[in-house]
Amino acid sequence: MHRVGSAGNGNNSTRPRKEKRLTYVLNDSDDTKHCAGINCLALLTSVASDGSDYLFTGSRDGRLKRWVLDVDRATCSATFESHVDWVNDTVLVGHSTLVSCSSDTTIKLWNASSFGTCTRTLRQHSDYVTCLAAAGKNSNVVASGGLGGEVFIWDIESALAPASKSSDATGDESSNGINGSGNLPLTSLRTNSNDNMSMHTTQTQGYIPISAKGHKDSVYALAMNESGTILVSGGTEKVVRVWDTRSGSKTLKLRGHTDNIRALLLDSSGRYCLSGSSDSMIRLWDIGQQRCVHSYAVHTDSVWALASTPTFSHVYSGGRDFSLYLTDLQTRESSLVCTGEYPILQLALHDDSIWVASTDSSVQRWPAEGCNPEKIFQSGNSFLAGNLSFSRARVSLEGSTPVPVYKEPTLTILGTPAIVQHEVLNNKRHVLTKDASGSVKLWEITKGAVIEDYGKVSFEEKKEELFEMVSIPAWFTVDTRLGSLSVHLDTPQCFSAEMYSADLNIVGKPEDDKVNLARETLKGLLAPWLRKRKQRSGSSAPANGELLSGKDTASRSSTHSRVEVDGSSDNDAMVYPPFEFSVTSPPSVITEGTHGGTWRKKTTDLEGTKDDKDFPWWCLDCVLNNRLPPRENTKCSFYLQPCEGSSVQILTQGKLSAPRILRIHKVINYVIEKMVLDKPLDSLNAESSFSPGLAASQSQHQVVGDGSFRSGFQPWQKLKPSVEILCNNQVLSPEMSLATVRAYIWKKSEDLILNYRLVQGR
Repeated sequence: MHRVGSAGNGNNSTRPRKEKRLTYVLNDSDDTKHCAGINCLALLTSVASDGSDYLFTGSRDGRLKRWVLDVDRATCSATFESHVDWVNDTVLVGHSTLVSCSSDTTIKLWNASSFGTCTRTLRQHSDYVTCLAAAGKNSNVVASGGLGGEVFIWDIESALAPASKSSDATGDESSNGINGSGNLPLTSLRTNSNDNMSMHTTQTQGYIPISAKGHKDSVYALAMNESGTILVSGGTEKVVRVWDTRSGSKTLKLRGHTDNIRALLLDSSGRYCLSGSSDSMIRLWDIGQQRCVHSYAVHTDSVWALASTPTFSHVYSGGRDFSLYLTDLQTRESSLVCTGEYPILQLALHDDSIWVASTDSSVQRWPAEGCNPEKIFQSGNSFLAGNLSFSRARVSLEGSTPVPVYKEPTLTILGTPAIVQHEVLNNKRHVLTKDASGSVKLWEITKGAVIEDYGKVSFEEKKEELFEMVSIPAWFTVDTRLGSLSVHLDTPQCFSAEMYSADLNIVGKPEDDKVNLARETLKGLLAPWLRKRKQRSGSSAPANGELLSGKDTASRSSTHSRVEVDGSSDNDAMVYPPFEFSVTSPPSVITEGTHGGTWRKKTTDLEGTKDDKDFPWWCLDCVLNNRLPPRENTKCSFYLQPCEGSSVQILTQGKLSAPRILRIHKVINYVIEKMVLDKPLDSLNAESSFSPGLAASQSQHQVVGDGSFRSGFQPWQKLKPSVEILCNNQVLSPEMSLATVRAYIWKKSEDLILNYRLVQGR
C-alpha cells in the first residue's frame, strides 16, 4: 500500500498547516453505490431459515455499505460514513457489531443493524490500519495491523464499555454537532504530541489493547483461529509470525516466502495456516511442526486474497492476475474458476457462491460449489499446481493458459466508475473529470454538481476546448483519492478569489458587488446546518448574523484579531443560485474542530446544535459572523501611459491601484472621464480633487474603484470618443481583468504598464 496523503486533515499530512482544513466530497447522484475500489467484504448469514443474509462492503471511497441479499439481487440498506480515507478491512463480531479499519489511522465500531451508527472510534494506531482479524462469531477478540508495524489485540466489549464519568473525554461520534450516534463516549487512546487525529483531552481510565510487538515493518495480513487464542501476521518482512493473543507474545516465525505476505488464513483449530504472497505463491504451514507442508504455484502474479472451504480442504485464491483459482490442498489439483477485468482484493465464500471484491467499484458473485468443490474439477480444465513459482510462470509463457470454468458472474452489485483524472479549469469554478469508464464530465464545484456530461470523448481535447484566458487565484485544491472529487479549503488562501456578481449572473445584486467565492460556497455547503441551528436556537435573526458564544469569541478574537468584515454582502444569509448544493445527493464534509479527531458526514445529516467545536474557527467566523481572515493583496498596481505618438494625454499621478478583477472597460472609462473633465487638463495639479470614485492614497497611488463611473456617464461602449487600452502593443479586450492581462499578456513580475490611445472614426 502506497503512502498517499489523506483526504482529511490527518496524521499523515507532510504539509505543515496551522489551521484545520475543511474538505467537501462531491457525491454521485446515485448514492447507494460505491465510487471506488472495494477493499473488503464481510458476510452476515441469518440463523433463521426465512431471514435475510447481508453483505458488508468497505471501499476506497471511505464508506461501508450493507446489502440485503436475495437470489437475484442485492439492495443497499445502509451506508456507514465516518472514515475520512480508504476503508481497508472489515470484520463482524457476533451479529451486531461491525468493525472497520482505515487509512485515516482509526478503527471504528458500528451497530451493524443500524442505518449507519458509529458507536466508537479507536485511535491507537499511528499509521494506516491495513487489516483486521476476528475470532469466531461468538468470540470478542479482534486484532488490527498497520503500516507502522503495529499489531493490537482488542477486547471489543471492553473497548465499547462507557468511560468513567469522571473523565472529561467525549467521543467524536457522540458530540452534539456531528455524528449523533448514541450515548457512548469515545475512549481516547492516543497520547502522542501530534493531535491531528487524537483527542485534546486526557483519558485516565480508557481501555488499552494488548500490543503484539515484534514487527519491524508494515503489516498487511492477519488471521485468527476460532477460539481467538492464536494470531498470525504477515507483511513486508516476508515471514509469518505466530502470536499468543492472551499475552501478545510471539511464539514463532515461519520463513519461506520471498516477497510481501498479503493474505493469511487459519483453520478453526489454529494448527494449519495458509499464506498468499507477492511472490505469487500460496503456502500451507503446519504451525505445530513449524514448517511449510506444501507450496502451490497457481498464480502468475501477487496473491492478495484467500478464502477456504469450511473443512479447510480447498482454498479459493485471487490477486493481481485478475484470476480466481480453486485448489485442493491435499491433491494439489487446481482449476481456474473465473477471470475478471481487475485485480482481486478480497473474497467471501457464501454457501455455493463466492463474492469477489476488486479494484473496481462493483462487486461480483460467482459460482463456487463451496459445499462440494470437486464439482468444479469435473469440468476437466484442472491442472496440477507446481511447487515453484517459475513453473506456473513458464506454463503461462508457453501459452497453455487454463480455461475458466465460468464465463459470467451470477450477480453484480454495480458501482459508479471512479474518477481517475481531473483538471481544474482557469475559471476556478469548473473541474473537468474522466472516470474509469472513459466518461468525461464538467463539474461546478461551487454547487457540487455535474453541469455537462460529454460522454466518452478525448479528455485532452475537451480540456483545450474549454480553455479560457482568465486569471483567478487558486482558492481550493482537489484530489480524487476517494474515487470522487474532494475539494479542500485552507485558510486564508481559500478567501483569495473574488468575482463580480454580474459575472456569476446573480439577479438582484448590484453588478459591481464583489462576491467572495469561498465565503458563498461555505454558506451554500453549510446551509442545512445553519437552518437547523437557527431552528434549534429559536432565534429570528439571520443564521449568518449569530455570534459565537462569549468565551469562544473572546479567545479567538485575541488570537486572530486581524479579521476583515466583509461589508459588501450586508450580512445577508441568502444562498445565491451559483452556490446552491443539492439536497438529494448532498456533499459530505470532512473537517476537524477544537476537540476530537477528523470527522466526515453528509451536510444534510449535520445536526444544527449550538456546540460549534466541531468546525474550524475560521469557517464558523465566516458563516456565522461574516468575517474573513486577512488575505493577500487583492489589488493590482499598474501605470497608465499614452501610446507612442498619441495626441491625447491625461493627467495621472504615477502608479494606479485597482482590484485584480477590475475589467479593462473600467480603465477605458477612467481614461474617458479624464478626457472629458470641464477643467483643462494642464490646470489639474496634485492637490486637485479627483472625480467620483477616485482617490489618492498616501503613497500617491490613485485607486480605480469598481463603481467609479456609475453617475454622470453612459456605458463605456456608447461613449465618444472611443479609447483602446494596449499592453505589450496588443489591444486588450474590454472584458479582460487586470489579473488576466498580467498573467497572459504582460507576463512580467514588475508592475503592469497599460497604454491608451484614441480610436478615430468610431
